[in-house]
Amino acid sequence: MKIAEIIEIIKKHSGDTFAGRKIEEESTRDKILYGDPDQECTGVICTCYASPDVIKQAGEMGCNFIIVHESLFWNHGDHTDWLADNTAFQKKKALLDQYGICIWRFHDYIHAGLEEDGKYVDGIFGGMARLLGWDEYLADEDRECPRYFVIPETTVSQLARLLNDTFGLKGLRFIGNPAARIRRVYIPMHIMGRQGDSELISKINREQINCLLTMEMVDFTVCEYMRDAAMLGEDRCIFALGHFNLEEIGMRYFAEYLRGQLADRAAGQMDKAAGQIPVKFIPSGDAYSYIAAE
Repeated sequence: MKIAEIIEIIKKHSGDTFAGRKIEEESTRDKILYGDPDQECTGVICTCYASPDVIKQAGEMGCNFIIVHESLFWNHGDHTDWLADNTAFQKKKALLDQYGICIWRFHDYIHAGLEEDGKYVDGIFGGMARLLGWDEYLADEDRECPRYFVIPETTVSQLARLLNDTFGLKGLRFIGNPAARIRRVYIPMHIMGRQGDSELISKINREQINCLLTMEMVDFTVCEYMRDAAMLGEDRCIFALGHFNLEEIGMRYFAEYLRGQLADRAAGQMDKAAGQIPVKFIPSGDAYSYIAAE
């Protein structure tokens, strides 16, 4: 089975509307970022980001197709015309060529939803909820993109242990009240110091949200508010996981999902070869290292 055929199978089982717009081939992020999609697939690797370590592992495992959630060459749109003289670009490109790897970005379609039981659920946040064991605690009416949970009351240390273990992290950046009792957990989108941050602060106060699991987050607006509220005795805290750390778990879930789709295709006699293609998850790893103060 060719890599291009696998891509079409994935699209067929994904939603077609992202951020309120129909996904169009001309404008979608979901494009071939590198390599030849018309070659026979020897194995699929799912990851958040194709780092050099991930590329090496994929090549050594004999897998020539990497599905990523994020860009490959450090810019929105993965433009490379500005990188000709960049030494890291040259080395990374040579590594891809060495193993004959094709990379496809799977961003808009997975957020548009993976097909499950006749409905589409965001594969990143739905996968996150599934692997955290929080499916039954979903509190938001938007069940297609689960990001708001009312969990059994827990402590900061207990939730930290769950997050570190489930996300495979070396540690967590923590902001707020270390003695907070946590019940309402919300995953906002990007906290960038814009007008929407004020709306988020109002939501936290209005709905008594105890804990945020964040992607990007500036040190002012929401961060300042949560620190102040914590100092004033409120049960407020933030686990600042970071963008790639937080979303990678969704690609781990997707590896299981794609494995099932290819197995179903083989069992249904649509393509026997599909069931023989290995599908594996390789974590791009914790984006942060921690140097403790002496």
